[in-house]
Amino acid sequence: MSKEITFTFNGNRMTARVEDHWTLLHFIREELGYTGTKEGCGSGECGACTVIVDGAAVNSCLYLTVELDGRSLMTIEGLAAADGSLHPLQKAFVEHGGIQCGFCSPGMILSAKALLDENPAASDEDIRTAIAGNLCRCTGYIQIIDSIKSVRGEAPEGPRVVAWRDEER
Repeated sequence: MSKEITFTFNGNRMTARVEDHWTLLHFIREELGYTGTKEGCGSGECGACTVIVDGAAVNSCLYLTVELDGRSLMTIEGLAAADGSLHPLQKAFVEHGGIQCGFCSPGMILSAKALLDENPAASDEDIRTAIAGNLCRCTGYIQIIDSIKSVRGEAPEGPRVVAWRDEER
């Protein structure tokens, strides 16, 4: 069964006809053609599909598109400025090594944005909690946390290279 919904997508108001069984992940990638939102596990465990709905980070693989009616959706593509300049979080991830393979980066960045929009002075623990639902196999998380901390105004003490084994201790 299909339904017409109206919502704001990356700052632009739009109307779409959607099927009641479509996940938001399917809708974003397959119907709208925006591929920055990644499918990892498909069951809400990895965070690769994280987007922002009405200011909250959500797993788009678990969110039904029909629930988007009347709401606001932001994907990673909507984060950069209209002129293409990167958002401070995107810049910070690049500058602090928070991006390596890049697969988890859109979800991590949007989880961080939702946190900092709600709490610009987020503590280290708040940051860890906000990204706890996002898995990264490359960075060991230190560079990701440093990236987020730099945007909240607390620059890390300098570049840190941490071997995976060091993180396991």
